[in-house]
Amino acid sequence: MPAEVFGPDFAFLPSEKILSFEEIERLVKIFVALGVKKVRITGGEPLLRRDLPSLIERIHGIAGVEEIALTTNGTLLKKYANDLAKAGLSRVSVSLDSLDEERFFEMNGRRGKVQTVLEGIEKCAEAGLLVKINMVVQKGVNEQDIVSMAEFFKDKKHILRFIEYMDVGNSNGWRMDDVVSKKEIIEQIHQIAPLKRVEPNYKGEVASRFQYQDDSGEIGVISSVTDSFCSTCSRARISAEGKLYTCLFAADGTDLRELLRTGADDAAITECISNVWENRIDRYSDERNEQTMEKRKKSKIEMSHIGG
Repeated sequence: MPAEVFGPDFAFLPSEKILSFEEIERLVKIFVALGVKKVRITGGEPLLRRDLPSLIERIHGIAGVEEIALTTNGTLLKKYANDLAKAGLSRVSVSLDSLDEERFFEMNGRRGKVQTVLEGIEKCAEAGLLVKINMVVQKGVNEQDIVSMAEFFKDKKHILRFIEYMDVGNSNGWRMDDVVSKKEIIEQIHQIAPLKRVEPNYKGEVASRFQYQDDSGEIGVISSVTDSFCSTCSRARISAEGKLYTCLFAADGTDLRELLRTGADDAAITECISNVWENRIDRYSDERNEQTMEKRKKSKIEMSHIGG
């Protein structure tokens, strides 16, 4: 959340406009009835939500939910790891763009410390949670850290995922020239630790999987810019105020909060969701290279609003 955009005077949503835990639980039940098996809690920073472990516990209690994941910047993990694990969380994805304190500081709005995040990661591992680390790679910013990150987490036995720098939202000043491609990332790591391709865990998995040839660990690359995966995307997103989005690069969502709060029954909400999902035509990443710069600058929801 860039400080120049989300400064001290930024008007955040009042609490009454944010979905309650009861409303989130109800929506999860409806989505599970439609076939959803995996739920991810993201943000903004989800650990800033008061009593988050109780939401995890509610979702964990829903029949049909097979996995609950959390995406976080990691700064509060040391405090909450045990509570999250006890509540039923399955795994954690931690954003960490560099092990260099100054680069990390610059890339994350001059907030937090690498050591705090690393301590949170280890606390999660101790609590029995599967941990994945997400590194967004930007040319001229942190590409020099690709190999050192790979070496560090290879030894730690955690899965590291490299993410091509994406044009999510409108505030990150994205340029194609700033993208370090999947091919370049893999070539760098392969030179110091040979890799082999691994089959996806499931249809629609967003990360291309690679394993070290000595079987000492795994990395992944999420390449929505140079090798898009729109055709297999199966992710729906609900924002904090209850809007349904069918694409990370969407501009508009469908208001489910209004249905929840005006007496609509589950059947009506299910019908609304089904209509949106069955008629989606999102393929932004497929179309990115065909678009003019003007079209690419069209209004899109920010990552800090919709999550990853």
